[in-house]
Amino acid sequence: MNKYKEFSELHHQSTPFVLGNVWDVKSAEVMEQQGFKALGTSSAAISHMLGYEDGENLPFDELFFIVKRIAAGTSVPLSVDIEGGYGESVSEIIANIEKLYHLGVAGINIEDSRVGGERKLLSAEDFSEVIGEVKNHLKQAGKDLFINVRTDTFILGIPSATEETVKRAKLYEQAGVDGLFVPCIVKEQDIRTVISGTLLPVNVMCMPELPSFESLAECGVKRISMGNFIHSGLMDIFTETIKNIRAEGSFKTLFKNAGHGKG
Repeated sequence: MNKYKEFSELHHQSTPFVLGNVWDVKSAEVMEQQGFKALGTSSAAISHMLGYEDGENLPFDELFFIVKRIAAGTSVPLSVDIEGGYGESVSEIIANIEKLYHLGVAGINIEDSRVGGERKLLSAEDFSEVIGEVKNHLKQAGKDLFINVRTDTFILGIPSATEETVKRAKLYEQAGVDGLFVPCIVKEQDIRTVISGTLLPVNVMCMPELPSFESLAECGVKRISMGNFIHSGLMDIFTETIKNIRAEGSFKTLFKNAGHGKG
């Protein structure tokens, strides 16, 4: 079974799978070693690691280099967060997706909002046309790639976010996408309403108020993402460790827990 089919089948199980979000080769290796069946890059984590603010400030060439190293170092399916596609035109977006496809990635995550000083939702109709062109190009070229569309209705807290999400889901479904990602949706009734309004497998994201995996399974969720929260949490631990080293005037704080390797 190729990685696209393997990845696609994960979205059609009776229970949701958890996507291991990664930002470098080591994080990918750890996720794979811990039994994660698929990985996805976090654009925010990679951007912050390389000194950029999230929101497509990361140059595509730098993202490509990181993805190339991760893809070469792991054996499970890998999906790539390409934010808005890193291109002003459909042809530029397609060219970027083609480059990632040839690295052997199983899917991409692309969002329906743009940051230009302030993040704003794109027209659902216009974005559907873009996604439809991308999907048609891949189909004609005989290239299988799982396209997961991230809709930012809940991230942006727009009025009637649930209704707008269902509307967009139907348009994206018609455009031929493979999955729908709704970050920041946390209420079970909202999740159930979105899932009942589309045939697409629905993906939710780690949030403080997100229901348990068991509850999400009962709602019909198919994929659960981590976002950049693990990377962000590790940076908090790093900061606290450095503060302790400076305050204590020693490296004892580094060795309070067993398992540290020798540097």
